Amino acid sequence: MASSLSSGSPAPSIKALDWLRGEPLSYFQLDKIYVVEFFSTTCGYLGPELSDLAKLHKKFSDTGVEFIGIAASEKAATADDARAGVDASITKSLPNTNIRMGFDHSGEMDEDWLKASLSFHVPKTFVVDRDGSIAFIGDLVMLQDVLPKVIDGTWRASAEAKNAEKERIAEGETYAAQIVS
Repeated sequence: MASSLSSGSPAPSIKALDWLRGEPLSYFQLDKIYVVEFFSTTCGYLGPELSDLAKLHKKFSDTGVEFIGIAASEKAATADDARAGVDASITKSLPNTNIRMGFDHSGEMDEDWLKASLSFHVPKTFVVDRDGSIAFIGDLVMLQDVLPKVIDGTWRASAEAKNAEKERIAEGETYAAQIVS
């Protein structure tokens, strides 16, 4: 199985979301950087993960980087039950957030972003660069180092970025082969 979404790929669209916090966003604007964090309320690290997202949002708020949280892979009897669970989790973890938060009830974003990039586990972070393409796919903790380089335009061409992408794809392919066999 190969990764069809990787560094340099055009960012997939934002679709089929219920926006729980912030103004709805239907497309990525050019000349703007976006951090898109996929999470799940079933992940035991949800509170710390959203807290780390909020810290990065605060640290980079004056740079114009837009932060977006998207609940994906939610399990519940109905979409309404899942939405209510996501809303409650966001309220508990980030009661006063001004980070856009969406809920992917259709699974389209899960397919187009996570599965297409061989990212089988959440949380997973994507950075969309100013040209509308993927600059980074990985873990939120890496953004302390990665995001300043995306902002100054040096990340995607760096050996560090190329190595991180090779490692990410190799891990995803190994995991995909294990679940298929």
